[in-house]
Amino acid sequence: VFFQNFVLSFGKETLQTTAVTPQFQKNMDYVDFIYLNILEKKVLNSSEVSVQYLCSKPCIVSLEAVASSEFRTGVPVYRRRWKDEKNLYVSRTRQVRLKFPSTMVYRDDYIIKNSVIVHSVILYAWISHKSASNYDGEQNDYQAAVAKNYTFLEAVPPFERPYKDHKVCLQWGADYLWMLQANRIPQCPHESDGVQVLEFIYASSGEKTGIVKKFEQFENRELETVRQHQIDYPMFTVSIWLYLLHHCEKDLCGILYFIDSKEMYGTPAVFLNEEGYVHIQMHLMRGDDLAVKTSFSLPLKQWFRLDLSFKGGQIEVSSVGKNLKRHHHQSFTFREDFYYDDTAGYFVLGGSGYVNGIEAFFGPVKYYRLNVLETEQISNPLHDKDTMEQIELYYERCMDIQEIVYDYRYIVRQGEKTHRSCYYENYYLEMIHKYGEKSKCDAFMWGKELREKYHTLFKLLQEMNFSSPDGDGSDAVVEVGQRIFEKVVKGLSSANGLSNLGSSVPLLMDSSCCGYHKASYFLAVIFETGLGVSVDRIKGLLYSLVGAQGNERLSVMNLGYKHYQGINNYPLDLELSYAYYSNIAIKTSLDQHNIKGEQAFVETIRLMDDELLKAQTKENGDVFMWLKHEATRGNAAAQQRLAQMLFWGQQGVAKNPEAAVEWYAKGAIETEDPVLIYDYAIVLFKGQGVKKNIKLALELMKKAAAKGLPQAVNGLGWYYHNFKRDYKKAAKHWLIAEELGNPDASYNLGVLYLDGIYPGVPGRNQTVAARYFYKAAQGGHIEGTLRCSLYYITGNMEDFPRDPEKAVIWAKHIAEKNGYLGHVIRKALNAYLELAWHEALLHYILAAETGIEVSQSNLAHICEERPDLARKYLATDCVWRYYNFSVSQVNAPSFAYLKMGDFYYYGYQNHSKDLELSMRMYAQAALEGDSQGFFNLALVLEEGNSIPSYILDHLEIDQALHSSNTSLLQELYYRCWNNSNHESINPCSLALLYFYTRVLWNNVLHSTLIYFMGTFLLSILVALAVQSFQSLSAHNSPGRRSEQLSHDIPSSLGNDSEDTTRPVQQDEPTLSNDLPEQDSNPQNPLVTS
Repeated sequence: VFFQNFVLSFGKETLQTTAVTPQFQKNMDYVDFIYLNILEKKVLNSSEVSVQYLCSKPCIVSLEAVASSEFRTGVPVYRRRWKDEKNLYVSRTRQVRLKFPSTMVYRDDYIIKNSVIVHSVILYAWISHKSASNYDGEQNDYQAAVAKNYTFLEAVPPFERPYKDHKVCLQWGADYLWMLQANRIPQCPHESDGVQVLEFIYASSGEKTGIVKKFEQFENRELETVRQHQIDYPMFTVSIWLYLLHHCEKDLCGILYFIDSKEMYGTPAVFLNEEGYVHIQMHLMRGDDLAVKTSFSLPLKQWFRLDLSFKGGQIEVSSVGKNLKRHHHQSFTFREDFYYDDTAGYFVLGGSGYVNGIEAFFGPVKYYRLNVLETEQISNPLHDKDTMEQIELYYERCMDIQEIVYDYRYIVRQGEKTHRSCYYENYYLEMIHKYGEKSKCDAFMWGKELREKYHTLFKLLQEMNFSSPDGDGSDAVVEVGQRIFEKVVKGLSSANGLSNLGSSVPLLMDSSCCGYHKASYFLAVIFETGLGVSVDRIKGLLYSLVGAQGNERLSVMNLGYKHYQGINNYPLDLELSYAYYSNIAIKTSLDQHNIKGEQAFVETIRLMDDELLKAQTKENGDVFMWLKHEATRGNAAAQQRLAQMLFWGQQGVAKNPEAAVEWYAKGAIETEDPVLIYDYAIVLFKGQGVKKNIKLALELMKKAAAKGLPQAVNGLGWYYHNFKRDYKKAAKHWLIAEELGNPDASYNLGVLYLDGIYPGVPGRNQTVAARYFYKAAQGGHIEGTLRCSLYYITGNMEDFPRDPEKAVIWAKHIAEKNGYLGHVIRKALNAYLELAWHEALLHYILAAETGIEVSQSNLAHICEERPDLARKYLATDCVWRYYNFSVSQVNAPSFAYLKMGDFYYYGYQNHSKDLELSMRMYAQAALEGDSQGFFNLALVLEEGNSIPSYILDHLEIDQALHSSNTSLLQELYYRCWNNSNHESINPCSLALLYFYTRVLWNNVLHSTLIYFMGTFLLSILVALAVQSFQSLSAHNSPGRRSEQLSHDIPSSLGNDSEDTTRPVQQDEPTLSNDLPEQDSNPQNPLVTS
């Protein structure tokens, strides 16, 4: 019976089998042995083990439990030993109660916070022959034992374990909170180490901007533990789809790299060099860096996938084609230890402030944070295959067109050179060359098939003049594209220009292929909106990407806006949006210092604002002529405004820096106005519209500063910084200007701290610099705003927690000030004022698609004014589309909310009614301070509808105080009246009066007592009226009537001679010495670079 009960537990055990060692009868050899028997083989504190052993000499019996988890193995968790010196040659059995650490046998509670997930536990037992003196020595070695055995124990999952009785008494509150969650089993967050860094195509133009991605610690505790253990032994994989256009023009161009918390390159840093080889840099544990270069170069103008895997000191690099067949493979092995912590900084795809990006299109990018995968194991498919194929076809076609243009131009110019010597020897031929038709190539070297395929291009080339001076071949091709584009735009801007859109599209395609990407943006808008053609989303996306890659500002803004809003089938991606917006924001700062080019000041002028429309002028307009008249008479305010209009191209006046400088100089010399003196000093310092004169500029700047002008004090600091390198004086002047509220000074002080050259402060101090940049940004400083947007997207500054949405909003705000965009908006406004409807519609669409709110609402207004024009040329619902875009903006006007509210309330064409959305629109208009919003909400309530509670909370209306409809109506009508103009009677005043009248009638006049009293008083009034009538009838005899007439002879016929010829007040522009300066009109800020 004994054998039957225990034989299955004796002996050595494994997870698969149980080895059995039978117990033999004692023999004369007395061999030492030890056996273990456990009835319940689980890791429990109540587990008991029966140890049967025999010692032939004085011995020590030892028990030890060793546990292993995912990251640690062989950890002793239980030890017990005893000596046996007397019971020799006798088999003995001892019961031992096992006791393990609480984190192994109990689940989490209010004291035990992190239970250990145990994978395996092994219980070892052995016998050692030792003298009694060695009992207290070190643990006896298992391997040297005379007898030994072991068995496996089954680990219990954490949430199957019991709670531990800590024998403590909790406070009532703590005990109640604990009971609420005691039996709740938390779900592990579904998390994977595979991260899709980029899903949509990104057009990298080779600028110092790119996609910034930051990775946080894993929420899953196990994954996070793995990540931390791999910091000194990195194991990760990156897979990137690329379509390279050119190899790097400089030493290195960024593909993918990590920037650590100290703004230094980390692991990994992958670049492309001039020859097309991949440069890979790693940061070592000891602090320095190590780099390698592949022996193969990356292909141009074809899609391929670049796979990089890192395992400790081993790097695998593979290049894979569209068919997933490997093109190249190379591995590198190092004995160095790499340091890798992907949460202590941020990743960048493309360019940044430290390096230019590659000229390419990025496809999907996949990042495996914890695993090393072979190429076949990586799951990173191409999502938008149609667009990727279109990109390949576009560049194949463009290669043909560029080759044709280049060869055609070369042939024509070579022919001119051949005949030029003959012209000077023959007067007749010289006159023909001078006044006759231009040279052209009639005998084509191209085949018939190619000529038929590009017949419009050949026809255009024959009409062009190629007698301009020699230039670079690529520039010449772009120039041809510009000529084609200008010809198309001239036709589209005519009276019925939009009717020619169908025939203009092929020409725009040729212009785009020549590298003139204004044509690319035109095509993107045409295909996305269906302007004169059917909507084609793929072609619209293609030309948006091509234009953005070619650095066309409006194309870049278009993509930034679409990814910011997640509209038109573009995915919502704030990091991708920031990459585009920051590109144009940086250019905006540079463009403002470039007085050349087609730029105009971006002004917020709405077509429904008659007063602002009347203020628009030209060089021969009334407003401009009046300002010029006043400026000539010495009015300083008029001189300043006139100079600003000419310098920046404001209020409809074309940019003319030279004329602006004349007025700056005249005002500075004649009126001694400090602002004019400062402005004149600035243009002299920078040589904008006038020859540089540093000496005179310094004198003028000191003069303006002496008059207390803050920007002039800042200007002196800028002079000492840029020209004298005297940082002490520069800081002194900037501190004074900063106290006076000058944002330029705040930014410049930040630059001193950032560069580590602030007097008396050793080293760089990015924290203080960031605070100054933020203060400058609050004052509207462009570069300061850019710096802060960068801090928000990277999250590397303690005072600027990562906020991609805020980063996008700040970068978008600066990008929308771009002068090239302002030029398009100005052309649209001028066309509207001249009633050139086709041109106005075209240019407002171009501006609206970039995300400019004022252009969107203006375009919707034009479509409302001219619905026939919109229906004829636009495939999309213009009014709905652009009012809907407008209300999605941060700075949306209240009338746009009201428009959309009406559309949702009544239903608009193909769109159904939606009462809740309508109320949301009205509520948003109300929050903007528009009384109409409150009025409309009140009417909706009057019609028997209820307003959702979240809308009332949004309006900060206490539902406890306004629980009834009457109370709520009173609050809405009161707010409507409170937000209205109190100087005149308005609908809100009448509505509030009518509401109070109804309340009075319903609550007071309907009572029985009031009804009886009213009836009684009315009867008395009727009786008195009848009595008065009878008395008048009795006295109204002929005698009395003649007597009465004799006393009532009028003395005059009334005041008919009153003077009605008062002078009519005329609306004339007036000027004061304190003209309000527009907040969007910077005073040519001075910054350090």
